[in-house]
Amino acid sequence: MRISGRQFLQGNEAVVEAAIAAGCRFFAGYPITPASEIAETMAIRMPQEKGIFIQMEDELASLSAVIGASWAGAKAMTATSGPGFSLMQENIGMAVMTETPCVIVDVQRSGPSSGQATRAAQGDLMQAKWGSHGDYELIVIYPNSVQELYDKTIEAFNLAEKYRTPVILLSDEIIAHMRENIYIPETLDIIERKRPRPEDKEHFLPWKPDDDGIPPMAKFGDGFKVMVENNTHDATGRTNQTDAALHTQLINRLCNKILNAKKDIVKTEGLFLDDAELVVVSCGCVSRSALEAVKMARQKGIKAGYFRLITIWPFADEQLIEVAGATKKMLVAEMNTGKLLREVKRVVDPYGVQVNHLPKIGGAYHTPGEILASIEKAVNENE
Repeated sequence: MRISGRQFLQGNEAVVEAAIAAGCRFFAGYPITPASEIAETMAIRMPQEKGIFIQMEDELASLSAVIGASWAGAKAMTATSGPGFSLMQENIGMAVMTETPCVIVDVQRSGPSSGQATRAAQGDLMQAKWGSHGDYELIVIYPNSVQELYDKTIEAFNLAEKYRTPVILLSDEIIAHMRENIYIPETLDIIERKRPRPEDKEHFLPWKPDDDGIPPMAKFGDGFKVMVENNTHDATGRTNQTDAALHTQLINRLCNKILNAKKDIVKTEGLFLDDAELVVVSCGCVSRSALEAVKMARQKGIKAGYFRLITIWPFADEQLIEVAGATKKMLVAEMNTGKLLREVKRVVDPYGVQVNHLPKIGGAYHTPGEILASIEKAVNENE
């Protein structure tokens, strides 16, 4: 039974309840800190919802099971962290190539390898986009609160179904283990999978896209002839690995169905930007301290602004360029050594914006005071 109203939930629990509300009825995973509560709670909740929970032998197999479940008609999800996310990369590429809707939750922890297994980090921003091989585009969302973990988990399922693609929901140890009051409305907007019409069964081409670039997805057992093919394939599903034009057409379609929909996909949050002389750019758990630091700076008479990336990929180039046109300086605060900084500089360097950096690793996120000190230092530079 779906919960609603006021709830006091842990971040990982909110992901589970939102997935169930979105229609998820299959979860396969392998326990790993700090994502384990998702698997633990799914093990309880899936049977209650007549769904299926499977603990697989590893993370690669977990995503394989999720892909298979999706083709069998289920909305499906897995959750992992650090090393497990690395193991999933091959099958993320397979999900892209087979246009398999599914949701992958990565609760980031400090690495590389086992690193600080119980501590928070934001080191997977690039891996979430570039971890698998070949040319492809992904949707990656990064909430910053328990409420947003609920809301954005539902959005992740909706985007996965709408665009027939794997969607990665980034979290981190801090918001995953945080407990907050959230509100869950009685009714939710849920997108269901686009199915082929029964009258098209005889001549159905499983990989022929509609005008939106997205083919309807048949389900195993419905009587449609479907060949699930992760090699380069034509509209029938037959493999052809030597036709350059066919490969180019397929890959461009897979990329463009995401890139051409950036206005629908990309979400950001901006506050105090109208007169900002310096804008703090952040995402995830760090953005909570960043907003507090900006408010503290405003109280001291410093014209600071706040810009948060909610969608990490596709990157918010257009939104960031708009901010760059109205400010002189930016400060990127992040829990890694410079991944978000690299993208911000790529976008705003042509506009002459000075970009300062406040990295932090070791498991503890920035305090508002640390960010405020960097704001004051950046504002006073070159004066």
